Amino acid sequence: MKPRIKVITLGVSDLERSLAFYRDGMGLPTQGVIGTEFEDGAVVFFNMNDDLILALYPRAALAKDAKVSVAPSNPADLSIGHIVNSKQDVDAVMKQAERAGAKITDPAHDRFWGGYSGYFQDPDGHLWEIAWNPQWQVKD
Repeated sequence: MKPRIKVITLGVSDLERSLAFYRDGMGLPTQGVIGTEFEDGAVVFFNMNDDLILALYPRAALAKDAKVSVAPSNPADLSIGHIVNSKQDVDAVMKQAERAGAKITDPAHDRFWGGYSGYFQDPDGHLWEIAWNPQWQVKD
């Protein structure tokens, strides 16, 4: 397997609610819900950086597509890291997420590894870390 990831798909319980959170609350550009003409085809795509796509797909449809059962998840099973260029950017994104309806699980603060980050959960409980790492530069 080559080291490339194109799509990260989040299973969501309410596609419209999640669309509103990410599009309206977090400001991510999208064409909205597409694929409604297909059974279990409704999906939302957000073009992220470096050719990465964040997809929202109804949890039941994702489970059906993958031939797995829908089971309770633990927020600590996965986190998505969003890297920014400064501590101030971390604070700004955390505030934006909170205004959009996210649950702040760990407010931004200095970390033992030399960076600064905070965590929030989206409306479905998906865990995001917003982080500044002094070792990394981010293209805006």
